[in-house]
Amino acid sequence: MIDAHAHLTDDRFAADLDAVIERAETAGLSRILTCGEDVPSSERAIELARRYPCIRVAVGIHPHRATTCDDAALARLADLARDEGVVAIGEIGIDLSGRSAPEAAQRSAFAAQLALAAELRLPVVMHVRDGGGVARQVVDDGPPCTGQLHCYSEGPDEVPLWLARRFLLSFSGTVTYPNARNVVAAARAVPADRILFETDAPYLAPQSHRGRRNEPAFVLATLEHVAALRGQSAEGLSNAVMRNAAALFGSRWG
Repeated sequence: MIDAHAHLTDDRFAADLDAVIERAETAGLSRILTCGEDVPSSERAIELARRYPCIRVAVGIHPHRATTCDDAALARLADLARDEGVVAIGEIGIDLSGRSAPEAAQRSAFAAQLALAAELRLPVVMHVRDGGGVARQVVDDGPPCTGQLHCYSEGPDEVPLWLARRFLLSFSGTVTYPNARNVVAAARAVPADRILFETDAPYLAPQSHRGRRNEPAFVLATLEHVAALRGQSAEGLSNAVMRNAAALFGSRWG
């Protein structure tokens, strides 16, 4: 199994990351994708990948920090992306929840990083919150791309819109929450060859661990929950997810 999206550079892992990685490997995880939120966190993520063989990295600037996305930052991301541990550009996207950067800055940063991913022939890791229509418009206006839509938060009606744009849909612990009816319906609708699972650690622990710091080992609870909803075996769904991630992230995924 894998964790297709985490933030292991977060300060909440500073004191015990060795133990977190050990628990993940004991639980059967072979890969963890840790995602940058800006240039400094992307640099730290690469350092982690050099320490832990199971870690792969996405480098990018989150919509919350879109105002930091200037020419110098893009050049640094391009340089970082040459590292053998980097498999994607991310976490990038659109967040119109009202707690992020101004929309114009988000659109500009998102478009610039989509162009960078296309230039480097890398997939993207996308954050979309309360802004699916805008995100799809920016994708449509940019160069051809593929990637992961992380922490899927729309409903089943939007699933085919993302599939048509060549994105895999990734589900976090939110799909296990009692009020997650729309996300549950979406998780049932996604084809097995287009689905991923993630923790978004340290955020969004699944219901069975709610209230705790999330960590990669907990991804199994989310996968098992969705497998039951879909009438699939957890083993079969896990095998599909590992194939999906390998196909999306390419030879560096390993």
